[in-house]
Amino acid sequence: MRWRTKTIYPFSAIVGQEKMKTALILNVINPKIGGVLLRGEKGTGKSLAVRALAQLLPEVDVVADCPFHCDPNRPKEMCDACSAKVAAGEKLAITKRPVSVVELPIGATEDRVVGTLDIEKAIKTGEKHFEPGLLADANRNILYIDEVNLLDDHLVDVLLDAAAMGVNFVEREGVSFSHPSQFVLVGTMNPEEGELRPQLLDRFALSVEVKGIPYREARAEIVRRRVAFENDPTSFIASQFGNQEQVRRKIIEATKLLPRVKLSDEMLDLITQICVDFAVDGHRADITMYKTACTIAAFKGRTEVIEDDIKEAAELALPHRRRRQPFEEPKLEQQQIQESIQRWDQNKEKQRSPPSEQNSSQNNNADDSSKNEEAETEQVFEADSPYPVKRFATPVLDQMQRGNRGRRSKSRSNSKTGRYVGSVVPKGKVADLAFDATLRAAAPFQNRRKKESDGTSSVLIENSDLREKVRERKVGNLIVFVVDASGSMAAEERMTATKGAIVSLLLDAYQRRDRVGMVVFRKNKAELVLPPTNSVELAQKCLAKLPTGGRTPMAHGLKLGLETINEHMRRDKEAIPLLVLVSDGRANVPLNGGDPVEEAKAVAHAISSAGIKSIAIDTERDFITFGLVKQICAEMEGKYFQLEELSAAPIASAVRDNLFHDSIIFDNEQRR
Repeated sequence: MRWRTKTIYPFSAIVGQEKMKTALILNVINPKIGGVLLRGEKGTGKSLAVRALAQLLPEVDVVADCPFHCDPNRPKEMCDACSAKVAAGEKLAITKRPVSVVELPIGATEDRVVGTLDIEKAIKTGEKHFEPGLLADANRNILYIDEVNLLDDHLVDVLLDAAAMGVNFVEREGVSFSHPSQFVLVGTMNPEEGELRPQLLDRFALSVEVKGIPYREARAEIVRRRVAFENDPTSFIASQFGNQEQVRRKIIEATKLLPRVKLSDEMLDLITQICVDFAVDGHRADITMYKTACTIAAFKGRTEVIEDDIKEAAELALPHRRRRQPFEEPKLEQQQIQESIQRWDQNKEKQRSPPSEQNSSQNNNADDSSKNEEAETEQVFEADSPYPVKRFATPVLDQMQRGNRGRRSKSRSNSKTGRYVGSVVPKGKVADLAFDATLRAAAPFQNRRKKESDGTSSVLIENSDLREKVRERKVGNLIVFVVDASGSMAAEERMTATKGAIVSLLLDAYQRRDRVGMVVFRKNKAELVLPPTNSVELAQKCLAKLPTGGRTPMAHGLKLGLETINEHMRRDKEAIPLLVLVSDGRANVPLNGGDPVEEAKAVAHAISSAGIKSIAIDTERDFITFGLVKQICAEMEGKYFQLEELSAAPIASAVRDNLFHDSIIFDNEQRR
């Protein structure tokens, strides 16, 4: 989708958000930086800024009628067709075209993104026919991905590879095609909806945390400008013409100046010093800071990079690369950069570094007194430290073709990704040709067809021979935790061990790309504290601050867990659900005025009838036990475990090892 033809809010009229605007401008000045990821809460102007950016850019020369918008002034970067015309001495028709914002829809398929090769035509006629995708349209434009964290990981990999190489490669059954695909990549995301994997985060050159403006005057100005634009867009855009032209001139001048910018060895040493101090993985951060610092200098009208340029580049290139653990939030303190620069200055002057002051107060916020402080009716316990979990797989026995991705259960794939495991006769046009199966189907008829045909083709293929691939790939699961947070769970070792097990499972869910949800029941009701989401960080935060106290409305919790799964399944029929109940079974709050335990059993039976797999972890540890969780687990037809014989680590193991326990496959090492 292109946005150049629409009435767009002017870039220069955006109030505040200077770091976001700078990161966007730097990427259009120097597309080789590698794109920018805008992270932040909804309603902060991320999408608006991206769509307004193209209005600042001058028109560019393109080869007329070329689907890839080749640059006539750069023959080495042209597509094969344009290169062939130049080699043949033909004069290329040149026209001017504005730079556009090409938007990638969330539901886009791989073929829509990278383009497709018509394999049927290649087999039958020997001609290579390519249907361009969004990466062709994005060449020499801005490629905008809203909610990039919700995009399929495989597509994100493809996009980042194309952005890094400037070329899109498409290959199907040995038939390949490539075309130029140089674009400014801009992604936006709301971290509350799920994180990108650290490996993908690192591939975005720059990152900006976008937050709402807290100042009343600035917020009022935002409202005034937006209302004025909506009431009379033409007049508002005209009022911003001077500001727009000023920014446009700076971009054009910086683009011309950039090739002359120099970065000294001394400044390069500062870049490497900062990256070493921040312990970033790999060397992508160093290279990005180098390019960004040069571009900042050009934007400020200088041909020499100075220390302030390095500092500003670090603030844009390092925040998303400092993430060390899955539950840590990407962040960067300016004070840390300043301290690194000071150490570099001291090393440069060959002076000894004075003992650095350690701010231990911030590291000891969670002191023993607050940890052990107990309120009258409820307490908050910490979780045991998370630990690695064993690998497991949950084969899906149905024939449903699933489009979601993950790293746990094997399922049929509804796209051209995944392992090729078989072939079928296609229904309609072939989407993913099984070349070998097609040839096998055609082989018995070759003698007869050659006698009946006057052609010289070595292999004659008919429509009845065509076969389509059946692919298999791994998908994620939906895990809904139903957690008892009543007063009877208040024994510290019990809740601490339970939380530790859940945190360990959340780590595993993060790595396997599962969706997780959490229902908590306490006092007189159950609450969905976390709807099913890819953001396991949110689940961990909910668990960390979960208070314990009050009565035990177990039937409410089970009912809400069932409703949560059913609601999610209505929206995502491909989901593979598991309900994990963690409780001592002391149900004492009725759901419909009846016996609390019997009502809990009735809901448990409904869970089993719905075909939902389940696990029950019994935390009851009193001298006299009632075995209520075991009874409820029997109604769910789930797997039952006792806390005292499993402890924290085995709880997590039990959940893993018994997820779809009738079809678990363990690695050979785990069997031994």
